Amino acid sequence: MWDYSEKVKEYFFNPKNAGVLDDANAIGEVGAIACGDALKLMLKVNTDTHVIEDARFQTFGCGSAIAASSALTELIIGKTVDEARKLTNRDIADFLDGLPPEKMHCSVMGAEALAAAVASYRGEAVDDDDHEDGALVCKCFGVDEGMLGRAIRTNKLTTLEQVTFYTKAGGSCATCHEAVEEVLAATNADMVAAGELLPGEAFTARAATAPAPAPAARMASAPITIAPPKPKASATPAQPGAAAGLTPAQEILAIGRVIDEMRGTFKADGGDVSLVDVSGDLILVHLTGTCAGCQLAGATLGGVQARITSTLGRPVRVVPVQQV
Repeated sequence: MWDYSEKVKEYFFNPKNAGVLDDANAIGEVGAIACGDALKLMLKVNTDTHVIEDARFQTFGCGSAIAASSALTELIIGKTVDEARKLTNRDIADFLDGLPPEKMHCSVMGAEALAAAVASYRGEAVDDDDHEDGALVCKCFGVDEGMLGRAIRTNKLTTLEQVTFYTKAGGSCATCHEAVEEVLAATNADMVAAGELLPGEAFTARAATAPAPAPAARMASAPITIAPPKPKASATPAQPGAAAGLTPAQEILAIGRVIDEMRGTFKADGGDVSLVDVSGDLILVHLTGTCAGCQLAGATLGGVQARITSTLGRPVRVVPVQQV
């Protein structure tokens, strides 16, 4: 169970300014329901004074996402657009008396939505699909270079784990870890040059010191070391498509291990995934909590499927089922 402050609980159970703002003249949208978190921030700005007179939000996500979105509206109402734009995700988290590290991405989402809303008010072009704010780095959660760089610099992030906590990048299939590390290393180097970070604190990309391991090799905390038994003359032929060197029983162990290693990410968002059965290339799983939502299930299963495919070295299909 996460350690939530009383203020986070208050803003979750009794959110302020939730709902639609019909006369909004500035709207910012970030995230996607398929990624597990989405926020639509609506502002009513006085065009003469540029003061934010009202703000409402609609969010899809966990309790921390609701609390952070609500806190954001409270922080910006009464401020000018320029004053509001100076707010960072740290201000949102501090207003709530802190957020668990694993939930800091909720405050980052609020800051990104505010930036998008201000850009909308100022008439700046915002294209949700082109990721013009840098290349798309994490496809699972739609995180681009710009969002990564801002989160790293604002919060002085220096590890891959911190970046995942603050942006969710790399928290699903893990194939973007190397790209995330490259952005982290480059941003930390810029921070050192600007005097914002000590050289010894900066992250150094693995490629600078040693060959980076392949994505599949980095997905597990340690490789599977079960040695396959030597085939006997009377042994039953392996199932078609089975990974070289692993028996069906060992494949099931490997699949279970992948799911167990991803469980922390699922639980961080209030859900869980458990293995039900394996039948050839078909893997049956049971989703609970937020993972069971129809919009979120696709992204969750896609991440699980990618990890298992890389681990086994063959394509598989992950399908949700109901347990009876």
